[in-house]
Amino acid sequence: MLEAIRLSDQELFLFLNGLHSHYWDQFMWIFTAKWPWVPMYAAILYVICKNMRPAVSLLTVIAIVLTIVYADQICATLIRPLVERMRPSNPNNSISEWVHLVNGKRGGRYGFPSCHAANSFGLAFFVMLLFKNKILTLFILGWAAVNSYSRIYIGVHYPGDLFVGMLVGLSGAVLMYKLYRYALRRFVRNDLHPRLPMRQWQAIVLTGCITTLLIALYPVFRP
Repeated sequence: MLEAIRLSDQELFLFLNGLHSHYWDQFMWIFTAKWPWVPMYAAILYVICKNMRPAVSLLTVIAIVLTIVYADQICATLIRPLVERMRPSNPNNSISEWVHLVNGKRGGRYGFPSCHAANSFGLAFFVMLLFKNKILTLFILGWAAVNSYSRIYIGVHYPGDLFVGMLVGLSGAVLMYKLYRYALRRFVRNDLHPRLPMRQWQAIVLTGCITTLLIALYPVFRP
């Protein structure tokens, strides 16, 4: 059963990784990086501070940071050393010769589960729970999905790596959100609780859409 799942995961990876072009190489290479999304992260921080009192804003930011730290460490420190599943891009992997790499990137030795997917979905699910807005939820989950898929595209993760990473991110978001709400009830006065639904959430979607548009245009105008 496990072998059948592994082979199916490998076949799906090779199919998806094989769907590439020069344009999408450049698009996915930028999309998967961390620095282009700094403005969107700043927009999230802005909306949090705009809607909440300082004490709650600080607690919210701590909860988000802990969600990402939890997701990253569960994947990188706990699961990866136990499972030791080589990345498809690893030269010691028998399928590496068929893998389409972007800019020669191979990543580390092991890739199960994906820290990239865990961190992206951890942030996305926490934002979903915090803001409770349908449009923002669709956008942020879509962003996390494309961000995760980019790891297949550039050749460093199997689909299964991303799926389990998403589950780790979800568990971190739910756990930290529950602890966050408990801390609000326990340590923060009622009049300092965040006002829901949160306002100015459009700034996050707008910033994310503009960033995506700039990433999409970059390969067109790049010499």
